[in-house]
Amino acid sequence: MIYVEDKNLVIPGQILADDEYYPGRGTFKEGDKICSSLIGLVSLRNKKIRVIPLKSKYVPKKGDVVIGKINDVRFSMWDVDINSPYSGILPAFEVFGRDKKELSKVYDVGDVLFLRVIDVDEVKKAKLGLKGRGLGKFKGGIIVDISPTKVPRLIGKKGSMINMIKNKTNCKIVVGQNGLVWVKGDEDMEQLTREIIHTIEAEAHTSGLTNKIKNKLCLAIDGELPEEEAEEEFVLEKPKLQNFKEELEQEEREKAEAEKEIEAESEVEDETPEEAPEDVDEEAPEESSPEDNEEAPEESDDEAEDKPNFYDVIKELKKKSQKDKNLSYSDNSNNNSFILNNR
Repeated sequence: MIYVEDKNLVIPGQILADDEYYPGRGTFKEGDKICSSLIGLVSLRNKKIRVIPLKSKYVPKKGDVVIGKINDVRFSMWDVDINSPYSGILPAFEVFGRDKKELSKVYDVGDVLFLRVIDVDEVKKAKLGLKGRGLGKFKGGIIVDISPTKVPRLIGKKGSMINMIKNKTNCKIVVGQNGLVWVKGDEDMEQLTREIIHTIEAEAHTSGLTNKIKNKLCLAIDGELPEEEAEEEFVLEKPKLQNFKEELEQEEREKAEAEKEIEAESEVEDETPEEAPEDVDEEAPEESSPEDNEEAPEESDDEAEDKPNFYDVIKELKKKSQKDKNLSYSDNSNNNSFILNNR
């Protein structure tokens, strides 16, 4: 059974849960109960419960990125203050390799560096290095000191909080896991960013902090509150069953319509221009029917000479009939007509 909720503020000795949960950092077990060992915020992850202290000093851990300040320059290393009860050292070979150079000409007392913790020994002394993207010496800017336990809240989920501050103030911001924050921008924006960071540190345990910081930034920079974004009402709809029969019928209808369109296009392409009546009149006037000749106006002498003689046509047909026995004809000379029979 659990007696508290996530992000609840607890005090030393307060009962948090029973044996169903596992004790984490900032807790101790007494009998079958898990209790808090300090003042802090509850953090629940699955069945593990721990307490994050409201204020604490940084304890070095391998792989952390930290901001440090040079305290002393020795023969083969730099002493670095990493905002921790435990000291940090930057060996010269991590910077120069095997080359020998005067250390103070590279980094001197008071320089601020962005470093990575390479190793931590048994007495928690941190060995530091500069190999990595973005690591090195800071130039200009200010340093803001906050509790290391508030660093995750300053960064926000997937960087939401820190990116909002960067975009609004146009400042460069680098956050070290040891609670030191480097800020560089316009002087006014640097001071505003310092105030915003301290506000986040003081109210890290409160809900709605992101909107509060957003409003504060807009009032300070724009002079007005941002427009409220209307939240869309979410309605849970009953899932619709898929009707495969209707989909198949629709596909068949679309397929039939497509085939009809193709057939219509092919019929249009098959039509030829010779079928037009005007082309027939121009190309073959001789093939007009006798009825047309009777209705036509009288022809001139020149046009009559171009036409074949009637009797010449009869003679030609007689010759063809003698060669081809399937053809016969009857002659009626008085009526100027003849009949051609195909047997």
